[in-house]
Amino acid sequence: MTQAKTVLITGSSSGIGKATAKLLAAEGAHVVCLDRPQDDELCSKVAHEIGGSVLLADVSDPESPAKIAKDLQERFGKVDIVIHNAGVTRDKTLARMKKEWWDQAVDINLTAVARITDALLDGPMQDDGRIVCLSSVAGIAGNMGQTNYAASKSGIIGLVQAQAKALAKRGITVNAIAPGFIETRLTAAIPVVIREGGRRLSNLGQGGMPQDVGEAITFLCSPGAVGVSGQVLRVCGGALIGA
Repeated sequence: MTQAKTVLITGSSSGIGKATAKLLAAEGAHVVCLDRPQDDELCSKVAHEIGGSVLLADVSDPESPAKIAKDLQERFGKVDIVIHNAGVTRDKTLARMKKEWWDQAVDINLTAVARITDALLDGPMQDDGRIVCLSSVAGIAGNMGQTNYAASKSGIIGLVQAQAKALAKRGITVNAIAPGFIETRLTAAIPVVIREGGRRLSNLGQGGMPQDVGEAITFLCSPGAVGVSGQVLRVCGGALIGA
């Protein structure tokens, strides 16, 4: 479905990014795995396993978007599909939220997505391409102790809706995935009682796996999803949050 396509996936060293990289590579795409320089070993391992390439960059660095666009243009001549998966949590109730924790979550989860997309659209991004951004059910309904995270993921939904309209003339679709409780290293850091509660707040009574989200992303990247743009697809097992 995505044969001969060049795909950029941010935060591809583990979890959803890694699962998506494997799925798209299996479809014949050349996957460029992007992650932080400190995750070089993990990122390179994923790229080696799937026959992909490595691009190291800190997405929160204001200079990274131009560097990423230049690197993709020089090495591959284009990018057809962009998966904005990199993200962080900096959880705290709003009354105890440090300014730097708010700024980090919003900068990495939202601002970096806008910056990188703009740089790619002015450079190697091809017409009739695909952009998929990771939102969250927290971005739909909010979540206690995650005001910064929820704000950033809600912002992704607004960004996707605006960009879908603006890019329709280029044939580029822009969509968001809103995962529920997915078993990743981010959710593994949640206190055990809250973590178990998160698993049970779905119709399935369990957490999802990274591949569940990766499969949905793969569909949105396929030719069969050409009529889907500006949408938010929940992958949450029927979570009660935001239902």
